[in-house]
Amino acid sequence: MGTPETTIRTEVAIVGGGPAGLMLSHLLHLAGIESVVVDHRPVAEIERTHRAGILERDSVRLLVESGVSERVLREGHEHQGIDLRFGGESHRIDFQALVGASCWLYPQTEVFVDLHRARTRDGGDLRYGVSGVKVFDVTDRPRVSYLDPGGVRCEIRADVVAGCDGSRSICRDLVEGRTEFFREYPFAWFGILAQAPPSAPELIYARHEHGFALVSQRTATIQRLYFQCDPSEDTAAWSDDRIWDQLQTRLSGADGFTLKEGPVLERTVLAFRSFVQTPLRHGRLLVAGDAGHTVPPTGAKGLNLALADVRVLAEILEQTLRKNDAEALDTYTERALARVWKAQHFSYWMTTMLHRVEDTTDFDERRQLAELASVAGSVAGSSYLAEGYTGWPA
Repeated sequence: MGTPETTIRTEVAIVGGGPAGLMLSHLLHLAGIESVVVDHRPVAEIERTHRAGILERDSVRLLVESGVSERVLREGHEHQGIDLRFGGESHRIDFQALVGASCWLYPQTEVFVDLHRARTRDGGDLRYGVSGVKVFDVTDRPRVSYLDPGGVRCEIRADVVAGCDGSRSICRDLVEGRTEFFREYPFAWFGILAQAPPSAPELIYARHEHGFALVSQRTATIQRLYFQCDPSEDTAAWSDDRIWDQLQTRLSGADGFTLKEGPVLERTVLAFRSFVQTPLRHGRLLVAGDAGHTVPPTGAKGLNLALADVRVLAEILEQTLRKNDAEALDTYTERALARVWKAQHFSYWMTTMLHRVEDTTDFDERRQLAELASVAGSVAGSSYLAEGYTGWPA
């Protein structure tokens, strides 16, 4: 990129200014550690990106107790359970009764807004709308170069670089000797935003002979729903009537449950993929969140894993930079991936239990229904689901 016109010195350079990068910056600030955050997206673009969000209890606790915001408690919706629906009947999994925990419906966009406000409030060095980000010399003296929105060449010189740059990470590829684990799924989710009142007070996970469906929420007037589809599905081929017919069919049952309908505002197809990279560190570069792993959305683990990663990473960086313990960096991969692999298993289990695979036999159908009945009808089975969904204690 040529000679930089501006050089910045900091302790931690954070590539990626989404929830993971901002939470890491915030936690480092509380520990008295300086950081600079860079992201190629403008703030307004991130705020307009609508993504669902189920927060585990520890994710909510982290937002509140770290001083980011208590808005999640005021405006988020506490869910004390979910419904498993199969055979045309709903079976409630009562999280509070089973494990004494809840989760919160709070969109990822709102988590970003809270974190961005907190870092702005505290004078955080946040640089959005940059371009041409590159990371160099991660084994010794890390540097991050980029063009600012005005076209000025800038370079950040740091003690450590944290790659929080999502599933299309540039930092991930700099980890030498990495091993990547993949699982591709033969289905996707057809997701909609609809202008309609809530159809249920909590989420419904439905298994039907035509495929999976999920009833979720966004606001009092905007609902988010999904149904299983082929990954190559063309959203333009689906009219509102066709979408609602498919959803109503998959939620139908002898109890007469029906969805409340309204205009479809947005259609998307969400592909399914499991991915884990190891190690999550090379030299003085460490990656977190979707840069190091992704999970199917069935278990609602993506954002929660990212927040769990940076909570661990902040502790390790404090030990490294304030106690001069460079060997602490060696512990990051093992500590982070212990939770990641538990979440991978939980997400895989939820996915295979609820989705229909092409060419399923009668045996497979009955086995799947028996598995759901075993979970819903057993305190032990329901407790496992409740514990995994609300999150294992940090």
